[in-house]
Amino acid sequence: MTTKTVTISQAGPSKSDVKRLVNVMTAIAWGVLAIGFVLCLVNLSHFSDKNIGLMVGIGFLVGSVHIYVIGTAIGLVHAWKSELNKSKDQTLE
Repeated sequence: MTTKTVTISQAGPSKSDVKRLVNVMTAIAWGVLAIGFVLCLVNLSHFSDKNIGLMVGIGFLVGSVHIYVIGTAIGLVHAWKSELNKSKDQTLE
């Protein structure tokens, strides 16, 4: 029984895959932000911690920032990794 081995460079995501993921996460973050903004505006009349709609809206606002930051971090790490690989390849030549 034989096993196939794959190196990391062969299994890594392409630049277009990561760019698409970052764009999708950015769009999702904007959508979640819009939902949170609408929920906060609709439920603003009773400003209390017992107002579930307002608390969910604030949660959506905070969550959208987290989604955006994670998406941006994925893009930056991939860009940093590809630059590191390029510089490593140039030093080997």
